[in-house]
Amino acid sequence: MSDIENRESKQRADLHRKIWAIADDVRGAVDGWDFKQYILGNLFYRFISENITEFFNKAEHEAGDTAFDYAKISDEEADRDFRPGTVEDKGFFILPSQLFENVVANAGNNENLNTDLANIFNAIEGSAIGFLSEEAIKGLFKDLDTTSDRLGATVVEKNKRLCDILKGIAEIDFNDFQSNDIDAFGDAYEYLISNYASNAGKSGGEFFTPQTVSKLLARLVMDGKTSINKVYDPTCGSGSLILQMKKQFEEHIIEEGFFGQEINMTNFNLARMNMFLHNVNYNNFSIKRGDTLLNPLHNDEKPFDAIVSNPPYSIKWVGDGDPTLINDERFAPAGKLAPKSYADYAFIMHSLSYLSSKGRAAIVCFPGIFYRKGAEKTIRQYLVDNNFIDCVIQLPENLFFGTSIATCVLVMAKNKTENKVLFIDASKEFKKETNNNVLEEKNIESILNAFRERKDKEYFAKYVDKKYIEDNDYNLSVSTYVEKEDTREVIDIKVLNEEIAKTVKKIDELRAAIDVIVKELEDGE
Repeated sequence: MSDIENRESKQRADLHRKIWAIADDVRGAVDGWDFKQYILGNLFYRFISENITEFFNKAEHEAGDTAFDYAKISDEEADRDFRPGTVEDKGFFILPSQLFENVVANAGNNENLNTDLANIFNAIEGSAIGFLSEEAIKGLFKDLDTTSDRLGATVVEKNKRLCDILKGIAEIDFNDFQSNDIDAFGDAYEYLISNYASNAGKSGGEFFTPQTVSKLLARLVMDGKTSINKVYDPTCGSGSLILQMKKQFEEHIIEEGFFGQEINMTNFNLARMNMFLHNVNYNNFSIKRGDTLLNPLHNDEKPFDAIVSNPPYSIKWVGDGDPTLINDERFAPAGKLAPKSYADYAFIMHSLSYLSSKGRAAIVCFPGIFYRKGAEKTIRQYLVDNNFIDCVIQLPENLFFGTSIATCVLVMAKNKTENKVLFIDASKEFKKETNNNVLEEKNIESILNAFRERKDKEYFAKYVDKKYIEDNDYNLSVSTYVEKEDTREVIDIKVLNEEIAKTVKKIDELRAAIDVIVKELEDGE
């Protein structure tokens, strides 16, 4: 690691410590998980305020007015001279009086802070009404309830807490990061989400995929490709997984952007904020809210070249309780619906139907889906017989927040040239940390090398003919095909027998000596 990278890493770690200390300090007695939207939402508010200010300032400075500061002009001037055309470019508009820096400057003396903030958030959302960005902005601040009793019992208490939050976020210094061209706000946002997820346990895992796992999935779907049309996550949570594609492949052309669907409103809003915070413009993403299985909202899109997903494991769904679903073009080809108790294959079949003819999907899965019988076996058979299964990777245990299960990655493709499936046992590819295991860069590279080479490697990888899978009753468990290394101590029988003989001889000698002593004692009597 270079000196610059070391310095950058230290700066990031210092910044992260400060951010978490501020977030922990301002929440008071409120549970961090319940309070997260106030920290994340106001961090986003600061970001879009600074983003639009910089947008206007840069234009005016380049035009010759080097003293111009958008935050200092009147709302009337801003509305007249700067609003036209801005929403088309940025997706939203903020008046100078509504900017984060101006609100925080007067927060301590503002008796109407909570209602003023609510009005500002409504105004920002309202600025997009009637424009192409309306869907990307609508309801974005819905979780930031500035009248909630979580903030305090009285208006005074609520305003005090809100003031503390605003001032705490204002204290975060991003200058070093911006000068080093680091995605400062996005990095801070991801860090906070990760920490909230870690501390929340099981519920946290529902909206955040650890970055190292996201990195692996992104590299798997992009391996060997120079460009893709777009990327899709059918259960996108906070959006971290699809954004990893942007982080990993800036040099690749993701031509039509980032797409996702999320059923949970809080996560839906976090995902949209996350896009903006990572400088993904509103016209380059489409995050929609709804039940992916029962109400897919991207079905008018042309198929996706890249799909990455970490769907909820083995949750219940309506299944054959809805007789129309068996005729759904996503599920019908397999001839069976995923069981009511396990929706895993419903998500898999949904992803497959959205995958382009040259695309690749990487999906984190619960291991039970690879060997359970019944409808799941029927769907596995369909996937194997039609040569859609490209690779199954056994991951280490304890990688995810809230579960110690050793999950798997299912890689699917529609353009395979061989009737074979690659199985990789990466269960030992991890670094142990305090609360969980993580994939290091060398672990990810080890998996990717096996994925590219498609060669048998003892105890690690096996490239299996489809016929062999059929003979194993369509079992897709990695352990069925990749032998586990026997770590027990190897015993040399010849050496063992010699040692036993020596021991027996020694015992016989001792017994003879004891007999002599006993006889002498008896004779002495």
